Amino acid sequence: MTTTTTTTAGRALGAVRRAPGTALAAAGALLPVLLALAAPLLAPADPTAGHLADRLLDPGAPGHLLGTDSQGRDLLSRLLWAARPSLVAGLLPVAVAALAGALIGITAALAGRATEQALLRGLDVLYAFPGVLLAIAVATLLTPGPGATVLALSVVLTPAVARVAFTETRRIRAAEYLEAATVSGATRPALILRQVLPVVAPVVLVYATSLVGLAVVYAAGLSFLGLGVAPPAPEWGAMLDELRPALFTHPWLAALPALVILAVSVAFNTLGESLRTRLGSGTEAAR
Repeated sequence: MTTTTTTTAGRALGAVRRAPGTALAAAGALLPVLLALAAPLLAPADPTAGHLADRLLDPGAPGHLLGTDSQGRDLLSRLLWAARPSLVAGLLPVAVAALAGALIGITAALAGRATEQALLRGLDVLYAFPGVLLAIAVATLLTPGPGATVLALSVVLTPAVARVAFTETRRIRAAEYLEAATVSGATRPALILRQVLPVVAPVVLVYATSLVGLAVVYAAGLSFLGLGVAPPAPEWGAMLDELRPALFTHPWLAALPALVILAVSVAFNTLGESLRTRLGSGTEAAR
């Protein structure tokens, strides 16, 4: 497993080095992660401390580069700190979905007909629901918070990843090198780890990268509806909800969290598409 992961990461890193466009996309996706990690150093103020006398200050106000919200809290500080839960809610469900989806997809493609149909029909049940509605339904059944967001988005994203893994595994399951490994006495786990994963893992990795932006948007939507991170903790979706009443009086303030969500989503989508092109995965969006 370690060798497979290293090989996949090496191929992705090699693609980044050979393509300036891919390197630029990777830098764009890495930037918000670095800003989130450096939030304690970069944030000019306490993100939860407000002063009503300074409420709804426009961008460029003294001491508040991006202005303040309806409770007088510094928006730059809140946006920086909000990157942490927002990116965790985007990256962690994708990681869970990549692992679970790859396992389900490979198992379905290599198992017998009955197992394949049972797994695929189960995925179809989840896949039949629009992603947003399924995420809301799962999050509603749980206690609102980061854990509910991660679990809900993992459920939403896993079927799409499983379809990609299943399609790729089915494409190679009749390959001569797999038949040769089987004839030579390789066990099923060894066959998967040494022969199947090195082919399927890069495809899943590239597709999963493009899902991060979607997960960030979904997570923001759950927080906007009160099903994610609870106030006063900063989170981009929750900030959108808090600034919604100021949309017509202070549109720039209300638009800032939305612009950040858009930028992060575009950055990861661009990286995923660039990697797909460079690595020649041929992965099609399953959702």
